[in-house]
Amino acid sequence: MDIDGSTHVRGMRVVHHGRRGAPPLVLIHGSGAAGSSWGPVAPPLARRHHVVRIDLPGHGQSPPAASYDVPGQAAVVAAALDDLALGPVTAVGHSSGGYIATALAERRPDLVGALALISSGPSPDALLPQPALLRALIAPPLGPLLWRVRSDAMLRRGVNAVCRRPVSVPDDLVDDVRGIGYRTFRTVLRRNTEYIAERSVPARLGALGLPALVVFGTADPRDPDAVRLYDTESSTRVERLDGVGHFPMLEAPEETGELLLRFLAAADR
Repeated sequence: MDIDGSTHVRGMRVVHHGRRGAPPLVLIHGSGAAGSSWGPVAPPLARRHHVVRIDLPGHGQSPPAASYDVPGQAAVVAAALDDLALGPVTAVGHSSGGYIATALAERRPDLVGALALISSGPSPDALLPQPALLRALIAPPLGPLLWRVRSDAMLRRGVNAVCRRPVSVPDDLVDDVRGIGYRTFRTVLRRNTEYIAERSVPARLGALGLPALVVFGTADPRDPDAVRLYDTESSTRVERLDGVGHFPMLEAPEETGELLLRFLAAADR
């Protein structure tokens, strides 16, 4: 039976697509985004999988949380998947959502059978400065003031600032991003950095030994050359998308979806 709807589980908004009983695929967005960022790739993935899009705490249509540390967020996601009786899943994370996906596998190896990380920086020294517009929105003293008066046009420019190809930012993503609080966003960024400073993502993937896919755009402004750090892990397959920036799901949805489907087919064998 096909499923298409949303609910709240453990305080998080969860959106389902696809066929009940199909292999479950969990999509985890990055900082300052929401589950709606996966909109362009969800339909093709749902033809073969039970796709679950999550709004992490404090993002999209999910209320704020007391803590935003990466293992803690992974624990909430794990509890939600247990409540939904889903597992083992393939966990796919975009940007810092890749850290949540990795921490989920670390915390619950029984719950994650494979990982896919899209535009996920491997370590703090691989992260380049944010584009000027995003720095202005994030950093005090102007940040808190600008945050309150963000227009739809400004939010769309913020997404395009990290893209190489022009993208039409979905209206639901603009609405979801608008609800993210300034303090929440700043805290999430700090907690993400703490997680990868403690141990790099490639090292974590090596310890897990799970089938893993890493996708980077060659024009990602967050240092696409850092993807080479993932090449050392034998269980990790690295794919590069030419001329794509930080949001492959929006800039190259067909290519991104096809990479994920090929990886998922191989992982299911």
